[in-house]
Amino acid sequence: MSLETVVEDIREEARARAERIRDEGETRADEIEAAAEEDADEIRENARRDAERETEQLREQRLSSAKLEAKQKRLEARRDVLGDVRENVEEELATLEDGPREALTRELLEAASEEFDDGHDVNVYGRADDQELLESILDDYDGYEYAGEYDCLGGVVVESDRSRVRVNNTFDSVLEDVWEDNLREISNRLFEQ
Repeated sequence: MSLETVVEDIREEARARAERIRDEGETRADEIEAAAEEDADEIRENARRDAERETEQLREQRLSSAKLEAKQKRLEARRDVLGDVRENVEEELATLEDGPREALTRELLEAASEEFDDGHDVNVYGRADDQELLESILDDYDGYEYAGEYDCLGGVVVESDRSRVRVNNTFDSVLEDVWEDNLREISNRLFEQ
């Protein structure tokens, strides 16, 4: 065997080995590229799902916010209507005609007088515009005296120094009790729930 034959065999073997290494490299590169494309597809799919989930969450948050805002506006409107109704009732009480005003005032004074013993000096306060009415009603009660004005829609505030009792039977206090006790029913009737 000649040296040239040996060199040629070595070259041939080197070329074959280089070809095998290149083929293995290309196969490995194809495998890496396929794995990378699979990973990229999976990443894209995960990103799409995440984006859809975030979009749905954002939509639900905005919808919830809009519903809450609408509910708050409805509640504000209801509060405004209830406030108007309350103001109208107060106006009606403040401008109550003489006959009904006297009857209601007598009834409130009579209820308050149950808290005081006979013979006590009792002071009665009331609305400034009702002074004459109160003085005429108090003529029927021994020891009761008009003591001055009290800022209210009507009715009486009755007190005695001896018993240290003070009874607030004003239209305002009665309205407050009735209003609180019946607010749900009033609201239901107004808004038909």
